[in-house]
Amino acid sequence: MDWFTAPDYWLSRIVFQRGLAGLYFVAFLCAALQFRALIGERGMLPVPDHLRRVDPRRAPSLFHWRYSDRLFAAVAWTGAALALALAAGAGDAVPLGVSMLLWAVPWVLYLSIVNVGQTWYAFGWESLLLETGFLAILLGNDDVGPPVLVLFLLRWLLFRVEFGAGLIKIRGDRCWRDLTCLYHHHETQPMPGPLSWFFHRLPRPLHRVEAAANHVVQLLVPVLLFTPQPVATVAAGLMVATQLWLVLSGNFAWLNWLTIVLALSAMDGSLLVGAPALPSPPLWYVVVVCAATALILFLSHRPVRNLASRRQAMNRSYDPLHLVNSYGAFGTVGRVRDEIVIEGTDDPVPRPDTLWKEYGFKGKPGDPRRLPRQFAPYHLRLDWLMWFAALSPAYAGDWFGPFVERLLDGDRDTLRLLRHNPFPDAPPALVRARLYRYRFTTRRELRETGAWWHRTLVREYLPPTRLRSGAWR
Repeated sequence: MDWFTAPDYWLSRIVFQRGLAGLYFVAFLCAALQFRALIGERGMLPVPDHLRRVDPRRAPSLFHWRYSDRLFAAVAWTGAALALALAAGAGDAVPLGVSMLLWAVPWVLYLSIVNVGQTWYAFGWESLLLETGFLAILLGNDDVGPPVLVLFLLRWLLFRVEFGAGLIKIRGDRCWRDLTCLYHHHETQPMPGPLSWFFHRLPRPLHRVEAAANHVVQLLVPVLLFTPQPVATVAAGLMVATQLWLVLSGNFAWLNWLTIVLALSAMDGSLLVGAPALPSPPLWYVVVVCAATALILFLSHRPVRNLASRRQAMNRSYDPLHLVNSYGAFGTVGRVRDEIVIEGTDDPVPRPDTLWKEYGFKGKPGDPRRLPRQFAPYHLRLDWLMWFAALSPAYAGDWFGPFVERLLDGDRDTLRLLRHNPFPDAPPALVRARLYRYRFTTRRELRETGAWWHRTLVREYLPPTRLRSGAWR
């Protein structure tokens, strides 16, 4: 069955699968270390409460049969351990059918987590990881050559990721069309990195070049993925270079790294290493791959219609298994940056001279003198939601109150999500939240003050709040 496999992509398959396994590990690690405060039994949005409201057919998950924090931890750590094994090459050390099962297990486990994750898991890279992970099940191992159909589906996915992001920009904010969005983006993005200040201070003509290059790579280059080699390899290489630029300029969880892994699957590995002789694939495997390809192509009509629509939606899933999704990012770019600063005090009654102490977050801007850190591909879910909450209180409606309640209660799992707890001995009597306008300092301000940010008070976000009879007010 020479038509079915592409032996020249033997190395590309290995690199893709090992890279994907590494990102699976990061995703499961994030879940294991953060879930208790976010969605645990005593979390801000408890899974048991969610399961009582949701139809299992709309959000299939292992946790519909039973939920406990201990079981969730077991699922997350099992996924992490299996991901490490796959990254070390376990999938190539077993027969083909067992290898496919090994790749199916982390997909099922992570699907179970995402479908009960609620607001904390409502990010495009969650669906992207699941869609990519499903295709990895079909890609095989060293027992067969990489199937041409699956390689095509991986390129189809990469095309939708890049082209969807390009379309949402060119249709959205006018600044993308006049090439000025990057005057603001590095400063107002959800979670800046350690180099974001320097990117923001690049000359404005270079920012315009950045924006123009982005349009080329996201709107024109993706088409070249479906051309013969070595053109497709060059196109994938341009995407990798662009994603590495984004990795350096900010924190976007594993979105950029997963896009890089997808691009590597489109590169012709035979340009570096010749493929070994591989046996013909078994008939059952050919049938499974053909049937799955037909299903994916059938389901693709919805994201295709979305791409063609003037009301294109970003990051939308169309089926409960997240098999085929729509992607996109930054259709609108903020011109200013607001941040919520949360403070507490030991004073039972607030007075003009009350000393308020600020809580420190790991990733989001807080202390103006603290340089932003690099966390991606690790995903700080609370920090990201704090950025959304600063955009509008509507984004904080279901979780912000429980978050404040847990600060007032001194909840250890919640405090572990923070960098600095100003009340290590006992929880505060009152907590308040204030909205500040942040901007990067100028070069002169940085030299004179040592501060990376300048902030100005905008308004009160949450008035001084206390615990009463176990309820926040």
